[in-house]
Amino acid sequence: MNVPTLLQASPVFADTARHDFASHYPEVPHKLTHALGAHPLMELEALARLAEVLPPASVEYNASDQPIGIEGKPGPTGIPIGETIRHIETTRSWAVLKNVEQDPAYAALLEALLAEIRPAIEARTGRMLKTQAFVFVTSAGGVTPYHFDPEHNILMQVRGSKVMTQFPAGDPTFAPDEIHETYHTGGGRELKWRDDLLAGGREFPLAPGEALYVPVMAPHFVRNGPEPSVSLSITWRSEWSFAEADARAFNGLLRRCGLKPTAPGRWPDRNRTKATGWRIARKLGL
Repeated sequence: MNVPTLLQASPVFADTARHDFASHYPEVPHKLTHALGAHPLMELEALARLAEVLPPASVEYNASDQPIGIEGKPGPTGIPIGETIRHIETTRSWAVLKNVEQDPAYAALLEALLAEIRPAIEARTGRMLKTQAFVFVTSAGGVTPYHFDPEHNILMQVRGSKVMTQFPAGDPTFAPDEIHETYHTGGGRELKWRDDLLAGGREFPLAPGEALYVPVMAPHFVRNGPEPSVSLSITWRSEWSFAEADARAFNGLLRRCGLKPTAPGRWPDRNRTKATGWRIARKLGL
């Protein structure tokens, strides 16, 4: 892709934003400000051209008029992905471009953004692993249904507005242990929605120039604002996050054996014993 990468000489995350991030990471959701602005890589035409050359597995898109909770993943709209993005004002669609760092320009942008907060991250959870970036393009009023993600995540709002409703990570009220265990052994991560869950959520409105930190596996859903939205999600894993994921998988193995395992601990618990147990079991093909 021949779109130039415009990397600001000044930081995208100001000193106050980096300080706030360091004081909350890794378990407390919080808003940040950013100065990414109207970056050329986030323009609709650039994103449409990127989507047209990414591998099919890296592009997901469907109708934006979704309920908060769904069973499985909805199918594509039938509109080609390039046209979906170019005409997002009228296509009533939701699209995510996964692992945009496959393109060198986006890889450079991701690295530059993460470099600004790397010291705070590595001081708390060790070296950054599996760094990735995702771009979300959504029509007005679109909904991203209720789910969780396995990464540490900063969602940066570039265009339009949205409201993320986020729920406590690690609380089985909002994401049952069995769902975690299924996901970390190859299943889905969509969660069943009940209206009574809403009281436990916290709303985070996001406008251009604002960002939100989402802790590992914190359940959430997103409602888009009254105009099309473009958001950039920069993510990373840590040894701690991988250990919790492996401990969840090991609990799934124990549950299949008729046991009732306790849930892994959240930060600063390291979950080393169960994580090691799962890694041994995986090598043995169990």
